[in-house]
Amino acid sequence: MSENINQENITPTGGDDSGKDVKKDFQGLLESTKKFLSELLDIRNNTDQEATKESIIADIPFKGHTSWILICSIFIASVGLNANSTAVVIGAMLISPLMGPILGMGLSLAINDIDTLRRSLKNFGVMVVLSVITAFLFFYFFPLKDQSSELLARTEPDIRDVLIAFFGGLALVIARAKRGTIASVIFGVAIATALMPPLCTVGFGLAIGNFSYAYGAMYLFTINTIFIGLATFLVIRLLRFPMVRYVNSQRRRLIARTASVVAVLVMIPASFTFYNALQKSLFRKDAGQFVAEKIAPYKFQGEGRFLDNLTTMEYNKGQDPKIEVVFMGNETVPDNVIATWAAQMKDYPKLKNTELKVVQGNNEVQDQMKYISELYESKKNELLNKDQQIKVLEGELMKVSKLASQQIPFQEISAEAKTNYENLSSMGFSYTISTDFNKVDTIPIFEVKWKEGTKSSQVASDTKKLNDWLKLRLKNAKIQVKEANN
Repeated sequence: MSENINQENITPTGGDDSGKDVKKDFQGLLESTKKFLSELLDIRNNTDQEATKESIIADIPFKGHTSWILICSIFIASVGLNANSTAVVIGAMLISPLMGPILGMGLSLAINDIDTLRRSLKNFGVMVVLSVITAFLFFYFFPLKDQSSELLARTEPDIRDVLIAFFGGLALVIARAKRGTIASVIFGVAIATALMPPLCTVGFGLAIGNFSYAYGAMYLFTINTIFIGLATFLVIRLLRFPMVRYVNSQRRRLIARTASVVAVLVMIPASFTFYNALQKSLFRKDAGQFVAEKIAPYKFQGEGRFLDNLTTMEYNKGQDPKIEVVFMGNETVPDNVIATWAAQMKDYPKLKNTELKVVQGNNEVQDQMKYISELYESKKNELLNKDQQIKVLEGELMKVSKLASQQIPFQEISAEAKTNYENLSSMGFSYTISTDFNKVDTIPIFEVKWKEGTKSSQVASDTKKLNDWLKLRLKNAKIQVKEANN
């Protein structure tokens, strides 16, 4: 009996010790992970604040050598953009001294240095004006003014440009703050953020009188400037650079408030810019997906064709956005199909208030030739050489020639028919799509109305003669002539 009692009074302690050990090991793992991440990501220990500040301030002025380097780099970039040479544009960006004033503005706002801010703004203005004038003079007097893909790429900024500018600015100021600046990072940021090409495109737009190009390029440059400056401001604040001290306490407070207000004013448009660029990118994504999924798969049985390269997507800042698609050929898209497409747009979140415009040949050869010309212009920048350009153009011209031969010159035909058939009262023409459930065909239909009082036998005879004449005249055995219903 006593042995049983002793066994019942024994309390197991191994479970508690095991739990404590697991908890201790877990806490140790967390501490080790925290220490590892701190050593991996902390940049404060290896930051030379004084040297960073001095190097940024030293790059702000545009005088003497720096001005000429800027002018030469703008010329090189303009030539590269004109020749559609990415390598030349990259080379120009590597030698361009555009970053200095922008970093100076971010630094001065972060440390309440009103004098440095004033110098940065002044030199920034000089930089922009000098760059635009140089590019304008080049494109204005240079005889070749082709709208290359390198130029056009700088006229419509989107959300990716915002992200590139912000993270490029972060990389640049972090590299500047490191003891022993990483030169390769600075060069890489100069290429990625691409400050110079937009300014060259502004000059190009002004030189050819296309102010929409100039506005779009300046908008892209403004995005780059704001977000590089914002990234600089945030990193300098994170690294806790010392604030500039003023003897006059009242002046110190005034400058601190002024710097804070300017920083907020810069961040407000930056936020709107980011939001608008994001919405535009989402709109273009949904629009591209809609066209690819709903419109592009549509199949014609005849000579109709969807011209994907001529699709335009206009966001218009969310006010009356529009998608325009172009079809060519003597076969048109039925109205019920277009109505179905318009209804399907509501399934895409960013297209609910978007207008769908469908441009079709409508049997007008001139319109088709116009769109072929536009198609060629849109394709030529994507081609590698002149032989490919000629090949594509010849192919499209053959298609237009074939379509032109099938067009119905209705005005001529109706005038000739009126002369040959004195009892003819009116005449109409349309295409009808019919099917025997094995294939779909497009039938040209002429509807005629004969004068009242004409004998039925005469109507039947004239209708047959008119049908035979039209088939011979238009070289199309599918043509049918029907008497219009009264």
